Amino acid sequence: MSRIDAGTEASVDSQVGGHAGGKRDRPSIGLVLGSGAARGFAHIGVLRTLLAHGIIPDIIVGTSMGALVGGCYATGQLDTLEEWARSLTMRSIIGYLDVRIGGAGLIGGGRLASRLEQSLGNKMIEDLPIRFAAIATEIGTGHEVWLTRGSLPIAVRASYALPGIFPPVQLGGRWLVDGALVNPVPVSAARAFGARVVIAVNMDADRFGRGTTIASHGAEPGDSLPVAPPEPRNGLARLRGIFTAEHALKRQIVADAARPSFSTVMVESFNIMQDRLTRMRLAGDPPDVHITPRIGHVGWLDFHRAAESIEVGRSAAEKAIDSISGSIADLT
Repeated sequence: MSRIDAGTEASVDSQVGGHAGGKRDRPSIGLVLGSGAARGFAHIGVLRTLLAHGIIPDIIVGTSMGALVGGCYATGQLDTLEEWARSLTMRSIIGYLDVRIGGAGLIGGGRLASRLEQSLGNKMIEDLPIRFAAIATEIGTGHEVWLTRGSLPIAVRASYALPGIFPPVQLGGRWLVDGALVNPVPVSAARAFGARVVIAVNMDADRFGRGTTIASHGAEPGDSLPVAPPEPRNGLARLRGIFTAEHALKRQIVADAARPSFSTVMVESFNIMQDRLTRMRLAGDPPDVHITPRIGHVGWLDFHRAAESIEVGRSAAEKAIDSISGSIADLT
């Protein structure tokens, strides 16, 4: 797996130097915000708690939803993001889903992108007051791409472009999708940018008991293959079916059902892959402090449960404060 820093051709040390800003009386703090879709709203609660205790990150690296929350913090728009998140309802979420039949992603993403740009403005990453990077994945090569300069809204949009749901984003001559495909909790990037104390927030840490081996399984009496619905006989019925299907598709993206919906299959498949990858990468490069919000009960697409997610993040961060303070003191 290759890693590309899309922000510069210079060394990492020289990048960090531009943001170091002289001497400090504590080690540099890197905050790593992992992916997690709707669960990622918990990052807001984590940030609120850290700031309340005077723990201010010098470096923020985020993947997917983590990149969005980290970008809003870096631009001073965390309040705006939280207010919008708390206002979300099932109805308003459906309104953001500009479904595109036949495109590279199920959702065009234009409505969400417009809302994102309202929050982030036309900010450039290199102009932010702290070191920031969003993680993305290049289609075709599988390169891990660290987005460290250029348009912040475009970088964030690339970082959360979940394959099959959102279309890939072309940025700097590369087609990029969700960074969780290669680095869901990018501790390695924070360390490369000079963080001496790395705090990582992992939204999948409470998925214990998943991923075991079922050694013997098979069909039960009554199991059968799914039956396809009959084809419409005339053109009008087919046209009506297209619009009906689009409406149903929007609802399936946020709804739950006894039989797994299209969105459930897509997201859960991605979730399984990400869980395995997160375990492997954190085993090889563990953070100094690992914050693990117990948020498995919130679905990846439960954006209307933002208030609950934020509170879970706040509680998890409170439990980690002593560990964070100790890690900082040890290096001071």
